[in-house]
Amino acid sequence: MIATPDRTPLPREFFDRPVLDVAPDLLGRILVRTTPDGPIALRLTEVEAYDGADDPGSHAYRGRTARNGVMFGPPGHVYVYFTYGMWFCMNLVCGPEGKASAVLLRAGEIIEGAELARTRRLSARNDKELAKGPARLATALGVDRSLDGTDACTSDATPLKVLSGTPVPRDQVRNGPRTGVAGDGGNGDIHPWRFWIANDPTVSPYRAHVPRRRRS
Repeated sequence: MIATPDRTPLPREFFDRPVLDVAPDLLGRILVRTTPDGPIALRLTEVEAYDGADDPGSHAYRGRTARNGVMFGPPGHVYVYFTYGMWFCMNLVCGPEGKASAVLLRAGEIIEGAELARTRRLSARNDKELAKGPARLATALGVDRSLDGTDACTSDATPLKVLSGTPVPRDQVRNGPRTGVAGDGGNGDIHPWRFWIANDPTVSPYRAHVPRRRRS
């Protein structure tokens, strides 16, 4: 018998920890996105950790900018960025404040609101692909830069909240190199900071970084 997921919101203290503790602990948790069109709930199955100034793969490696400012703020807030001129990706900021660490939400299983997610992800061949990858996840949930800085731990009505869900046993968690990260940041021996649930069909495939070629 499968246990009913815990719907209690995660407290700020959960995020006020080192990013390498928070990232694997987010697997199995439930992200709820509330929109005027209705709610969508997603069970997290794949994440990546980014550790600020200590991590060459992090947006905050070279310091604070207008784009990454939320990463330096309080834990439990949402950091949303725009990439490749077309996609949004979302992260959850970890503590302590000022450290600029965050967890990229790479993939998940839509457990509520699949009908709404399908209208946003028309190219998905099945429901397992609705949030299979960080850009697909953000698209399925209707996430854009307007949500950058959202407090996911507030007790008030919020468009994004993370619930306790059902934590994944550590023997079911796998880790390895981060997807598409260049240089030392993508070295799995140095930064094996991608975490996923073993054998989960919603986890995205690993892809190494491929340099973008300039057009002649």
